[in-house]
Order: sequence, then C-alpha cells, then structure tokens
Amino acid sequence: MDMDERILRGRVLRFLRRPEGVGDTAAFEVFEDGAVHVRGGLIAWVGDFAQAPAGIAVTDHRPHLITAGFIDAHIHFPQGQITASWGAQLLDWLNTYTFPAETKFADPAHAARMATAFYDLLLRNGTTTASAFCSVHPASVEAYFAEAEKRGMRMLGGKVLMDRNAPEGLLDTPQTAHDDSAALIARWHGRGRALYAISPRFAITSTPGQMEAAQALIAAHPDCHVQTHLSENLEEIAFACSLYPEAKGYLDIYDRYGMLGPKALLGHAIHLTEAERDRIAETGSHAVHCPTSNFFLGSGLFDEAALARRGATSAIATDIGAGMSWSMLRTGGAAYAVAQLQKRSLDPFTAFWWITRGNAEVLGLADRIGTLQPGSEADLVVLNSRATPDLALRMEAAQDLKDELFALLILGDDRTVAETYVAGKASKPA
Repeated sequence: MDMDERILRGRVLRFLRRPEGVGDTAAFEVFEDGAVHVRGGLIAWVGDFAQAPAGIAVTDHRPHLITAGFIDAHIHFPQGQITASWGAQLLDWLNTYTFPAETKFADPAHAARMATAFYDLLLRNGTTTASAFCSVHPASVEAYFAEAEKRGMRMLGGKVLMDRNAPEGLLDTPQTAHDDSAALIARWHGRGRALYAISPRFAITSTPGQMEAAQALIAAHPDCHVQTHLSENLEEIAFACSLYPEAKGYLDIYDRYGMLGPKALLGHAIHLTEAERDRIAETGSHAVHCPTSNFFLGSGLFDEAALARRGATSAIATDIGAGMSWSMLRTGGAAYAVAQLQKRSLDPFTAFWWITRGNAEVLGLADRIGTLQPGSEADLVVLNSRATPDLALRMEAAQDLKDELFALLILGDDRTVAETYVAGKASKPA
C-alpha cells in the first residue's frame, strides 16, 4: 500500500471564490460525507465519499470539518517569545521588546531552537503557510527555511533589511543587506516549497542607500515577494516622512524605490489617504490586515472595504508577536470585530475564505494552496467544532454551517484543530 496515498473522510468545505454575503452558496462547496483523495503530497480528487476510489486507505475524521490549511500573510519569526509582552504603542514596543529579542537570532543554535517552537505553534493552530520576517541575521533565515524544509511546508520569508534606528547588533549596511539577501535567495528561493520575500522592515530603519539596495534586489528577482510595514501608527508615519521629505507620503517612499506591485505585501496600512488607497489598487499591491496586533498596540482600525471598493485585495494575518493569538481562527474573529466597529459586517463564510483561499490569492499561490482543488498541494486542517465545553454548548443550538463557522471564529483556537496535514501527511505536534 502506498503510504503517500490515502483518503481523508469528513465534512469537506472548499471555496471557489470570495462569497458575496451569507446567501452566496455558489461561492463554496460542502460535502457532508466528503472525501479528499491525497496522493504524492497533492490533492487528487475531492467529492462525496460514496464516489471515492476503492482500495485506498481511509482516515475517518467524521464528524469533523476538513478545509484548506490556514495561511498567515504577515508574521515575525523572531518574536514568538515576546507575544503577550505588556507594552506601549508601536515604536516603544519595538525598542523595548522586539529589538532585544531579535538580537539573539545572531546565534544559530538559538535560531534553530526557536524555529522548532515556531513551526510547532503554527501547525498546532492549523497554519500550513505563512509569510515571515526573519531577523537581520542570515542565520535566522537559514533556521527558518531549514525547519520548514524538514516539515515539508510551503513558507515565505526573508531577512529584514535595517541600517539605522536600531541597536548595533541589528544593523547591516546597504551592501551587506544586498549581498546577504542575494545569497539567501540563491540558496532558498524555489528550493522545495520555499519562497523568498525581500523584506525591508520599514522606511524608518532603512536609509535611502539601503532602499536602493532593496530596489536592486527586486529588479533582479521579480518572482520574489516584497514585504514591509506601512502606516501602522501616526507617530511612525510622521517619523518616516521626516526621513524622506522628498516623498509625497509614506506609501510614496516605497513607490519611489520600485516596491509596489502584485508581489507587494504592505503590513497594517491603517492610516491611508485616499490617494494612497488609489495607488495601492493601481499597482496591484496588497495591504495586510493584522487585527489583533492593531488592537494590542492601539494602532487603529483597518478599512478593508475602502480598498475593496477600488478593486484592491487585502490579506489577513496574526502579526505575531504584537498579535494576540497564533490562531487564524481568532484572527478572523477579530476582523469581524473590526468590521462591526466600522458599521459593516464580515460574514463567517467570507472570513473562512479569507484565511484560506483569499490569502492564497493575494500571495499568487491559489494554484498551489488554499483551495482543495485537484492538483494543488495537500495542506489541510481538520476542525472539531465541539472541542471545548463552550463550543459544544454553542453547537447544541447551531442551526447551520454559518453558525458553526462563526462559532469556530469566535470561540476556536488550537484546541479546535484535530489534525493538520502538510503535503498530505499528518503534522500536528502531539
């Protein structure tokens, strides 16, 4: 029997496109007694279990829900240990907690130990793909991708570029930023399931010379993603603009260095002007909503609808370590709260689409992950909607799938994840 081939049985949910409200049942498919046929790390077929091919080993997850593995579009690999650190707003929090923690990642042994913990927590929470900022040290990137390779995960990431306004142990130079990044791209980008993201932290920590180095990297490697931070905090915006007085605003700093486009991931993007929203849409760039982090640091409310009206698509993310949970379920629930505060509604189908297929589309990877379509990579999560006493009590009164998904978003966490599959293999840590 082929150990790389099996059928996963359960209630299967997959999305075909973004839902347009709770009544848009054409946006997704549900197989009440469903089957996902996994072979060689890929999805071979999805449908009703009664029609599944015979003679293949079956793993029975009934009555649990099987969906695509969760995708986290903005997370900080070196910040796992500072999650839940009491603190002030963005810039003070960086100086007090973030930079001291990241300094330790110069040590390869520390980076390797943190990588093990990082991936254990992702998989425990059902996250099978993430885009991460590593530290400035190449050793952190090596540990990050090496551990992902060991586990067979599709991951994006890159070393941050920082040559000012940070402690000495976290500074590189324009030349070393370029050369180290180029070497890491050559070593890791496209190796197995690894994808490199060119990662200038933000304009405050990069001189114009280093931004030019980032621009050269982007021009030389147009298939790499680009990730940075934008307009998270009013003090941050003022500081960034003071460092680049020739720019017409914060976004224009990045625009001048060729950083915008379909591969661009702009973390937070809360305090945008109308012209900046227009420019994000024009260039096909993507803002990344980090709701629990924005609550935690008091940064503000992300306006996804204002970008969507212009045709811009946004991702959603935990932003660990300022984020308050590793769970994309909790992240989706927090996005619901943000929408409520803006007198809008985020329905549970759209939230589940967002943390799976929606993020895959933003990353340009919907042909590989996030959809449960035949030929895509077999990254899945199995959810137990009665895993905790409060969920079990809620489910007694649940009337339909909408109720169940919303309960998972509001009450779910790692305990809800019965199993995580990476490339078809059960991978949730014990």
